[in-house]
Amino acid sequence: MSDLSRPSRPPEAADDADAAAEPDFKPLSAEEAQQWRARQPQWSPWRLLGWQAAAGGVATLLVAVFGGRIAWTLSVGYGVLAVLLPTALMAYRVARPAASPAAMVARMMVWELVKIGLTVGLLLLAPRLVPGLSWPALLAGLVLALKAHWLAVGWAGRRRNAAANRL
Repeated sequence: MSDLSRPSRPPEAADDADAAAEPDFKPLSAEEAQQWRARQPQWSPWRLLGWQAAAGGVATLLVAVFGGRIAWTLSVGYGVLAVLLPTALMAYRVARPAASPAAMVARMMVWELVKIGLTVGLLLLAPRLVPGLSWPALLAGLVLALKAHWLAVGWAGRRRNAAANRL
């Protein structure tokens, strides 16, 4: 039986091995940093909200056409709104300029907590507001809206790859 509390090699040897495995760090010049920023996609929170709304709208429409029950349609739509409305409020409040980076981080944390609280509150109100509520349909709309930003990331990646292939 081996003793897991003892390292297999001295700490100095581990530090040397880690240092040898890491490449040398080279800070970017101002020009290199500017070029790197130009290659990175700029994401607007409103654009991501648009993707969430579009995905939720399509899902709600599909359930309305093929689902057969109005309660399912309302439940999916309410699930999407339970994500979309708090996220829109957070995006609006966080998009303003901050006095310092620390203030921006604090603002993000506070509004993320507010967003979570509002989402939970909307979910608690769902049985009162949605007649014939279907929890599975509501959760499907909620999860779809939460994951819709991956559609935007995937779409932007495809567009970037297509543009790179044209060059």
